[in-house]
Amino acid sequence: MQNKKHLFTLSARLALFTAILLAMGTRVDAQQEVVLHNFNDNGKDAARPIGGLVFDKASNLYGTSAQGGIYYAGAVFEMTPKAGGWTTKVLHSFNPNGPDGNDPLGGVIFDPYGNLYGTTYYGGANNAGTVFELIPQPTGGWVEQVLYSFTANGTDGQYPVAGLILDAVGNLYGTTFEGGNRSAGCGNFGCGTVFELAHGTGGTWAEKILYSFSGTDGGSPWGSLTLDAAGNLYGTTTGFNASNYGSVFELTPSSGGGWTETVLHTFASGGTDGQSPYAGLLLDAVGNLYGTTYGGGPHSYGTVFELKHTTGAGWLEKVLHGFGAIGDGSNPSYGALTQDSAGNLYGTTSSGGSAYFGTAFKLVPAKGGTWTETVIHNFPEFDSDGFTPLAGFIIDASGNLYGTAGYGGASGEGAVFEIRR
Repeated sequence: MQNKKHLFTLSARLALFTAILLAMGTRVDAQQEVVLHNFNDNGKDAARPIGGLVFDKASNLYGTSAQGGIYYAGAVFEMTPKAGGWTTKVLHSFNPNGPDGNDPLGGVIFDPYGNLYGTTYYGGANNAGTVFELIPQPTGGWVEQVLYSFTANGTDGQYPVAGLILDAVGNLYGTTFEGGNRSAGCGNFGCGTVFELAHGTGGTWAEKILYSFSGTDGGSPWGSLTLDAAGNLYGTTTGFNASNYGSVFELTPSSGGGWTETVLHTFASGGTDGQSPYAGLLLDAVGNLYGTTYGGGPHSYGTVFELKHTTGAGWLEKVLHGFGAIGDGSNPSYGALTQDSAGNLYGTTSSGGSAYFGTAFKLVPAKGGTWTETVIHNFPEFDSDGFTPLAGFIIDASGNLYGTAGYGGASGEGAVFEIRR
């Protein structure tokens, strides 16, 4: 019964991403959008891609779907370019009838050896989510290994939403939406955690909780982490702090093996500078952080914000754009922003736009610290185009953008698309 409750909670949160802004008409710089694959929940294909994509060295695309596969419980898929299109193949179908995970919501990442890593929201030995690895085989195919099953025992995390990041020595880092400190002010399920998986002996992995949120400093982290060159971790929480509108935090490693958490920014009561940052953060070349909030801001439909580190004054937050003006996108969800070589930012909104079912947007920096937002694609309803993009973009060497739409497409089960320059 507890799992059904959490499934409903997650579905309700995802349903929020389809909220419709009753407005029309805006400045649009349309670029060509091409659907690369329409998913079909037919017991063979993946379906409902919620997370983002990743390239391998040969420019093949990889991602996850929250549904689909042989067991209709989610899949990892590969897309290979060919003359005139792409070939899509399911690498692993998650099986809810055993120790495997199910319902992967975040994307996957590669290590230097070509192995894939990701998380599942449910499943595992305790039905509280897993961390998994997919290993390519010399004779073809991939073998999945569950590296860790969250225990949901009152100190461990549970229900990881986001994907993982990898450090220089091969350790994995991620967040869980619940679990950890259950005596804190986030209800009976805990406020969420930041965890590490480190290589052990004999191919084993050891999990360690680096930080459990208390509620006063935020809780329920939804997005992925960001790692800087000094080994510091950055992330967001969606609420449960003093304003209950979320926070941006930093975790700094100490020489004794511990970690110190610092709240860099608390979103203001009333949401004037944004609220509920579901997405992870983007770290630029000079150490500035960029992110989005699902709600709040000048029009109450979310923001793009910057956190800049200043000498003597700590981190200063600035709203670069407020969503929800007439015809603009609204409610950016949990895909982190992408930046091109010119410093432009790209992302998606889950609703709004001319058809009310989401947009792709671009933010261009100008003199004086201002930014100009342009809608580069409006997603239509009930079209093979797909709609309600929940993840962010990856960008290729030519500046083309690749992403996923969680809904719509030819079969109504989502799509992978490209936005070409």
